[in-house]
Amino acid sequence: MKVAVIGCGTIANSAHIPSYLNNSEAEIKYFCDIIPERAQAAVEKYGCGTAVVDYHDVLADPEIEAVSVCTPNNVHPTIAIDALRAGKNVLCEKPAARTYAEAQEMQKVQHETGKVLNIGVVNRFNDSVNRIKEYIDQGKLGNIHHVYVSFRAHRSIPGLGGDFTNKAVAGGGVLIDWGVHYLDIVMYCCGDPSIKTVTGETFCKLGKDMKNYVYTNMWAERELKDGDVYDVDDSVTGMIRTSGPVITLNGAWAQNIGEEEQYIDFMGDKGGIRLRYGKDFTVFTTENGALINYTPQFQTKYMFQNEIDAFIDCIKTGKKLPSHIDTVAITAKMMQAIYDSAEQHREIVLE
Repeated sequence: MKVAVIGCGTIANSAHIPSYLNNSEAEIKYFCDIIPERAQAAVEKYGCGTAVVDYHDVLADPEIEAVSVCTPNNVHPTIAIDALRAGKNVLCEKPAARTYAEAQEMQKVQHETGKVLNIGVVNRFNDSVNRIKEYIDQGKLGNIHHVYVSFRAHRSIPGLGGDFTNKAVAGGGVLIDWGVHYLDIVMYCCGDPSIKTVTGETFCKLGKDMKNYVYTNMWAERELKDGDVYDVDDSVTGMIRTSGPVITLNGAWAQNIGEEEQYIDFMGDKGGIRLRYGKDFTVFTTENGALINYTPQFQTKYMFQNEIDAFIDCIKTGKKLPSHIDTVAITAKMMQAIYDSAEQHREIVLE
């Protein structure tokens, strides 16, 4: 299957491209990027494909069956929709879009065209996450009544002043960048419950004075330039009532607490699980009148490889994946409601 990678930045080089190369049923025909040197560098590094600047050239090629969209968030909808209408299957990086309305438009076009539109909520292909889902589905935790989500870091704003901190490009800050993964894990493991009410507050505090922001290291570090923007949330808190559990969350790219707290607690009436994000998990329960806990040990496979393999397979088989736009749109609706609640300083009722 001939595929193309649109956007040749970090996520493409660290995840999508190597995973396609490791899949014997896929062949990368194009590397596309608006920076010509970046696309050409991919051709030279991986020894395959053709470098192009305009993604329309990719979509005009009838041999291309699938594309990965690895661009900044603001062009996810445009490129994905154009690709679907050109008859291509799409794997679009997370978040689906900057707003729920944009995600809905992507979903609408997917339904119209019938082509595949999966979103890069890669944790749905994570072996630890899937084991937790099995535990919950099997009733080992009983009724899941509360899930607590923490994605907090000490002064870790990515690419200060760049695309990540520009709302017009990214759509938001820590919630849409990090929180999307954590909330998606919760929704997936709990069966994608419907959202009833949402209340939240976002804060744009620590990074606003960009020139005087103090940190030790920064993801996507860059030099500040005239005209740089910082208008996104660097921390967020909220509570979501669903048809399943209540979800509470605290997230921060940057907090004045020197701790990294990145985990999800699933709390049921028979047991609980703490998932250490990107790592293993511990089960807490009782047995024979005693409190016990254990950390399962098992082999894991690179989740991006699982994702790409599943994407290629679903195009061939017609199987609907858990990362389909229909399920991801629920999380997009939740995040939009958190932002709306924060802007209006009131609870948002969705159902």
